[in-house]
Amino acid sequence: MISDIIDQIRLLFVSEKKPFLRLKSILGFYPRNIRLYHLALMHKSVAYHERDMMEKTVHRRRRIKQTSQNVEAKTSAGAPNAALHAPYVNNERLEFLGDAMLGAIVADILYKHYGNKQEGFLTTLRSNIVCRSSLNQLSQDLGLDKLIRHAGAVTTGHNSFMSGNAFEAFVGAIYLDRGYKYCYRFLEDVVFKKHINIDEMAKQEKNFKSSLIEWCQKYQYHFKFIQKESRDGTEHNAPIFHSSVYIEGISCGTGNGYSKKESDQNAAKQALKRIKRDKELLNGIKRSKEKDENEK
Repeated sequence: MISDIIDQIRLLFVSEKKPFLRLKSILGFYPRNIRLYHLALMHKSVAYHERDMMEKTVHRRRRIKQTSQNVEAKTSAGAPNAALHAPYVNNERLEFLGDAMLGAIVADILYKHYGNKQEGFLTTLRSNIVCRSSLNQLSQDLGLDKLIRHAGAVTTGHNSFMSGNAFEAFVGAIYLDRGYKYCYRFLEDVVFKKHINIDEMAKQEKNFKSSLIEWCQKYQYHFKFIQKESRDGTEHNAPIFHSSVYIEGISCGTGNGYSKKESDQNAAKQALKRIKRDKELLNGIKRSKEKDENEK
């Protein structure tokens, strides 16, 4: 493409070529505004860390001001206060934009790939492709996870989605840098052709809750999901949801997650696994149903 040739010529006049070439190996084309991609790979922990450092600097200078009459100390003491009111700079806004672009383009690709499939099938498959676990894996496959800037200790718990969130932000950066056409090109030529087999993913079972509900409806079993909420105790004190699924009043599975949907899915997954392997549990569900029917 002519634009690619122009980008190669433009690169000749760039002093620091390594970041451009690294991103080109991931994107399949040359980036232009490289700062967008740097922002896309900046986790919010970096901003919090920098804010903490600023606050410590302010407190230290205030102590100097209180113990010294030095004019220079007085004038510099208040300087960082403005910085403390500056907005956090991280990839969350780009993540918001990338999420929307990703959903739209994946929907377009699936619509064209499956000409005879109904809305329910397409919706479920799109959800499986853009879920956090899939995006985490994509980020690792592309090597984005190694480029993310963070302040450390953010790879477990709620931040286990850091790589997937960065992938969404990366898509947002592509859109702002090169537009919808290149965003589509990246997802179609790089992501789907090299890392995602749509037909194989369509065969995989990921909506465990829907499968469990269908199984219960097939045998007319009563079921219910119960959620409780707590906090993870980390710096950001994020909420954690705990789900339990009951079939005919019998506890069959539990699961945790950072959303009700995630915790329900994990509880349903455990329940399905137990039902298939634990004959005693299955017999207990049947006896409970029979007992309830006899009492009626």
